Amino acid sequence: MDKYDIVIGLEIHAQLRTESKMFCTCDNYSVGAGPNKNTCPICLGMPGMLPVPNKKAIEWTYLLGMALGAKVAEKFCFERKNYFYPDLPKAYQITSSTMPPIIGGSVEIDDNDVLKKIRINHVHLEEDAGKLIHPKIGEYSLVDLNRAGTPLLEIVTEPDLRSPREARIFVQDLRSILRYLGISDANMEQGNLRCDANISLKPQGQKELGTKVEVKNMNSFKMIERALEHEVKRQEEILSENKKIVQETRGWDDAKGKTLGQRSKEEANDYRYFPEPDIPSIEPNKDNSIDLKEIKNWLPELPKEKRIRFETEYSLSKQDADNLTSDLDLARYFEQTLAEIPQVAGNDEIKKQKAKKLANWLITELLAKLNGQGISILDCKIKHQNFAVLIEKIDSGKISGKIAKEIFSEMFVSGRGVEEIIKEKGLSLISDEKEIETIIRAVISENTASVQDYKSGKEKAFGYLVGQVMAKTKGQANPQIVNKLLKEFLDKE
Repeated sequence: MDKYDIVIGLEIHAQLRTESKMFCTCDNYSVGAGPNKNTCPICLGMPGMLPVPNKKAIEWTYLLGMALGAKVAEKFCFERKNYFYPDLPKAYQITSSTMPPIIGGSVEIDDNDVLKKIRINHVHLEEDAGKLIHPKIGEYSLVDLNRAGTPLLEIVTEPDLRSPREARIFVQDLRSILRYLGISDANMEQGNLRCDANISLKPQGQKELGTKVEVKNMNSFKMIERALEHEVKRQEEILSENKKIVQETRGWDDAKGKTLGQRSKEEANDYRYFPEPDIPSIEPNKDNSIDLKEIKNWLPELPKEKRIRFETEYSLSKQDADNLTSDLDLARYFEQTLAEIPQVAGNDEIKKQKAKKLANWLITELLAKLNGQGISILDCKIKHQNFAVLIEKIDSGKISGKIAKEIFSEMFVSGRGVEEIIKEKGLSLISDEKEIETIIRAVISENTASVQDYKSGKEKAFGYLVGQVMAKTKGQANPQIVNKLLKEFLDKE
């Protein structure tokens, strides 16, 4: 875009995976409950009910702030944000947006090796609303309040993002941080991570920001990028016709591939904020029940730190380290498998060699299978101990690469061990030199033209002859022995 600068700020909502809800003891983390089953008078908004804040949700809010390098506020307050909507039982939401617990912080994103720090304005803690269900038949909607009262973090960025791609990368990186901390499932498709974007265009070089539009209903990373790309084009067309952008909320319609107007944008005074009278302010430095030093000790190795360690400790490429550490469970699977491979402990060079081979198998073979079936590494049937056996048998020359892929495919489907599959399918490598010599003689007699090509200096002919030997043995001949004996035979003739 030559004439305009893109300016994007994000508001990201992440449901916390605490056992109970934000202000009551209702079950927050079970799945499969019928509509309105995980509810009580408090989250149903019954008159006279008193909310009690969830301590774990508050501690996890501070934990995220520490991971983002943010400032923990000396004091924060819950307040009532008033608006009427069918899935909001009390007609107000308890939030902490005007005096938030976390201020500032940042996330560094990497866009094609260009590092950029995206500043966080603040993080506040609130309760989620319920969920409206719109049947395909009939002019009515249903309300399920199981989600009402779920602890919800809202992470608000500064308007530092300059492209839809940067916005998508930021949300992906933030999701990784939330998962590494273990405080949220952060799954967009399941709705426990949601993203709204404020986007505007301004003439290049102009300091004043343009009129912003809020885009909602983006339920995947791909949708974030597509929706914002569409909104850029829409706003650019309006400005090129010397018309004004209307400040409004627009929803993304993925089927139609465009944003649709929903309502005019509300201002803060529309919500009539006032302090929640039933909850005292939270002061972590004075409140003995909140121990910030203890919370800081909960900080794990974060995605960026783990990626750098994978590059240095295992000599992995940046791309491979990125792929492995983007998913905490995959990173754990990698290290657990590597630890099971013999000779790795105490030998850095062997460890690096095995790590590279294992990383290649996980990224090119296993992830392809998992993505093809739409499942995660947690659903993988291959135990890391069995994957370690597979890698070791390849490295020791006991099975060829072709056989390894056949065994891997069976392991992925059944979860059975390597030895069991080899025995059942007769996949052990042929290493008997006399048996291989007999096959080599037959190949040489059947491919005299290729033999002459090799003798005249055409190296590709040797590879062809090796392939013929492997074909006759259905890939079960030991490739090292085949190469050695074939060369000996050809050099003698």
